[in-house]
Amino acid sequence: MEAPKRIKDMPFDALFQMLISEMTKLDGFSVPLIEEIVSEFCRRFRLCKGITYLYNSLEAEQHGNGEIHSCFDTGVEGNLLKQYRVTTELMSTAVMSVYAPPQRLDIVMRAVLTFMSRNRFQKIVREMILTDDVGYPNFRSLLHFLMEHKQVGGMIGFEYNLRHFSLVNQEFGRKAGDTALRNHFEGCRGIVGSGGTVARLGGDSFIAVCSVPELEQVLAYLAETVTVCDDTDGSSVTLTCSVGLYRFPEGMIYHDPGQFMPMIMTAFRAAQTGGKEHAVFFDHAILERKEKSMKVQQLFPEALRNREFHVFYQPKIDILTGEIAGAEALCRWFRKGEIVPPMEFIPVLEQTADICKLDFYMLDLVCSDLRRWMDSGIQPVRISVNLSRKHMMDAYLLQTILEIVDKHRIPHEYIEIELTETTTDVEFKDLKRVVGALQKAGIYTSVDDFGIGYSSLNLIRAIPWNVLKIDRSFLPLEEDSPDSTRSIMFGHVVRMAKQLGLECIAEGVETQRQVEILRDNNCDLAQGFYFDRPLPVEDFEKRLHQHYYEVT
Repeated sequence: MEAPKRIKDMPFDALFQMLISEMTKLDGFSVPLIEEIVSEFCRRFRLCKGITYLYNSLEAEQHGNGEIHSCFDTGVEGNLLKQYRVTTELMSTAVMSVYAPPQRLDIVMRAVLTFMSRNRFQKIVREMILTDDVGYPNFRSLLHFLMEHKQVGGMIGFEYNLRHFSLVNQEFGRKAGDTALRNHFEGCRGIVGSGGTVARLGGDSFIAVCSVPELEQVLAYLAETVTVCDDTDGSSVTLTCSVGLYRFPEGMIYHDPGQFMPMIMTAFRAAQTGGKEHAVFFDHAILERKEKSMKVQQLFPEALRNREFHVFYQPKIDILTGEIAGAEALCRWFRKGEIVPPMEFIPVLEQTADICKLDFYMLDLVCSDLRRWMDSGIQPVRISVNLSRKHMMDAYLLQTILEIVDKHRIPHEYIEIELTETTTDVEFKDLKRVVGALQKAGIYTSVDDFGIGYSSLNLIRAIPWNVLKIDRSFLPLEEDSPDSTRSIMFGHVVRMAKQLGLECIAEGVETQRQVEILRDNNCDLAQGFYFDRPLPVEDFEKRLHQHYYEVT
């Protein structure tokens, strides 16, 4: 039973006096009130059990004839911490017993034994109420901050978590992970300052309140920061966060968490699933997107069973010969005769392991098509299949890929796995491991969207790719002169790729002028609407029969 707000908000001393007063009333006990107070004591001290025994007389107590109320019980075994026995003038008796888990017994006993030192005791009680087991401010501390300030209109509330932080623990060890988490928290708290507060919700998730002047610096810090993970040698790791934010309405006076938590949590979920947008402010459009996302997640299992997802192939062209050099497999969802746009379901499935199921399903369809082409005498080409980053933590990824490919008896050189750039040190190491394993199995790998990540050069220096796909943002525009910044950078990327022995393909090619730019820079492969949009399998098979495009 949850204690009333008046009990929850009472200082320890006042709460204790209320308990004694209630237990010594001449006209009898209020059992519900005693239970509520004992339960609150247990919650504050994180005890495991609270029991009260109520007897109408000393004789009843001697014979054990009374009421027993176990008003708080977590199910955890514990040792008797303290027992209070009160006898009223009417000779009725109340006994209160509280039990602490073994690991908390010492700290709670120290708190009880310092009761006579009022200031010290109040400090200990405050720390126990407002911090978690490892010393981080907890959610109650944030509510305490808001209760003290009351006038919170215009302030910013936000929830954030460290992206893929479990990989930090895997890569560097639990101790280094704890150090990185603590240092990152302290850095954020330092930016928020005394005008706000930061509290831990659990694990690597936090919630905070800050004023508007600090917001820009907070967002920059949470977007990406290098955090020390070993205080002895100064080694560090780059951490990024997903952040959901809500601006408290002007004039808002804090009453309860319901005023802001639903909005912050909704924005936070949107940030976690928003692709490259890792910081999202709450607005009502988010609620609409949330409803659509829930609908997609609900429909996905049935859609997969009904084979509503189809492969479309976008050709990759050798611009010197016009020959089809390969194709990218792209997913299209046909639902009741209509196509569901990829941007409406791919980011949603990325929230869970559903995207991995879809990726493996697509790979199976591609291998099935390749097998059919080879059996019918059609010369196949290498097909690239996209894999989500969600796969990076799958220890059986290579095994699953090979099982699918070998089931259809597909030579490995006809499969290419496309992976996007990574954003953190830990993801980078995991990506390197996966690419290396695929290489050893004879499966081609390509880095997709090259040029938009912060670690691009290190990415191709340290990982043995076969193919580099240059993002369309690097491709010169019609109006760009040969000495424009974009043209110069594009030329350097192509030359660098070739010198490293990588195939180089430009995506997003849409005009004849861009084809000429590719030729001028010796980039021989192109993919884009200039040659073809993504094609249904029947249309792509016709292109395979022709095997060439007309190029000028």
